[in-house]
Amino acid sequence: MSSTPRLAGLDTLRALAIVLVFANHYMGFVTFAPTFGVVSRIGWAGVDLFFALSGYLIGNQLFAGLQRGTFSLPRFAARRLLRTLPNYYVVLALYAFWPPFMEPARHEPWWEYFTFTLNWGLMPGTRFSHSWSLCVEEQFYFVLPLVAVLIAACRRAKVLWWLVLLAGFGAGMWLRHQGWLAADPPARGNAAFYREIYYATLCRFDELLAGVLLALIRQHHPAAWQRITAFGNWTLLAGLVVTGLTLNWFLDDHFGHRASVVGYPLLALGFGLLVLAALSPGSLLARVRVPGAASIAVWSYAIYLVHKQLCVVMAEALLPYGIDAAEPLGIALLAAGSIGAGWLLYFVIETPFMKLRERYVAASAPREGALPAAT
Repeated sequence: MSSTPRLAGLDTLRALAIVLVFANHYMGFVTFAPTFGVVSRIGWAGVDLFFALSGYLIGNQLFAGLQRGTFSLPRFAARRLLRTLPNYYVVLALYAFWPPFMEPARHEPWWEYFTFTLNWGLMPGTRFSHSWSLCVEEQFYFVLPLVAVLIAACRRAKVLWWLVLLAGFGAGMWLRHQGWLAADPPARGNAAFYREIYYATLCRFDELLAGVLLALIRQHHPAAWQRITAFGNWTLLAGLVVTGLTLNWFLDDHFGHRASVVGYPLLALGFGLLVLAALSPGSLLARVRVPGAASIAVWSYAIYLVHKQLCVVMAEALLPYGIDAAEPLGIALLAAGSIGAGWLLYFVIETPFMKLRERYVAASAPREGALPAAT
């Protein structure tokens, strides 16, 4: 396994992201009511927080490797696949072959699940539909390195990166504008909105770009990075304010035109500030270790994959015993079951593959002309 030290602030944000997603799915598929109040209603944004974290972590790896001359596309792809595919395919097999997970909802052609293209034209209610966010991330993992290698070969690469990222935010707003006109939620309902905007890769990369932008500053503008990370608590406050105001806007007008076009880049700004605060040594977010957050963060990918249908199955199984999923005991049991299943998937499937990755696929290639390490 990697010996890279864990950062408390990033662990807290990752744990928060899976808690938000759990609360939202609990409302949408288990109790059909906002069991956790406003947290249930804004919980969908947990996916966007995951995106911001992924954008920074992957972007930082890319920029650092390219600067050192040790980046390798094949190694990067192999490491990402060994990280994401084993857990995903195990849970996909459950949805395909295990009766409790073979929910009545229809499934799309299986090749779309295997190739991470399910989110293209996806309609709500599809089996294993929450894997749409994994599709967006996998597509991002393979497009971004190609773009990074091309830009690195250009003159004035730093300037070009800023232009590309800023253009990306502008393109996202324009594409959501076009998607909203095509969806016309007031006339055609929310399902069209999800298909044209919410699940669509080209409409949902704002938070990923925000994370990449942070990585760009850290690796290519170190002096600026030192200055901005010196104000961690102010950054944390700004992130909370921007995120809170944006989510309140979404609560009032989630499917509206303005919220659809401008809301996501504002959410990217808020989450980007929170990630920046988590990386600022003096901030409370970076210094305070929330009990259990590190473990939940490590298991969060596995929990994300398995929790939704598991909660549905457990809620039905508990009813004959008089345990209501909306009551404290039911909530505790379903939450514990989700965490336990995530831990089991992490321990049995993810951990062995991560060990194989560390043993056979180094994080970076040797520098050109470098001597091999002594053995």
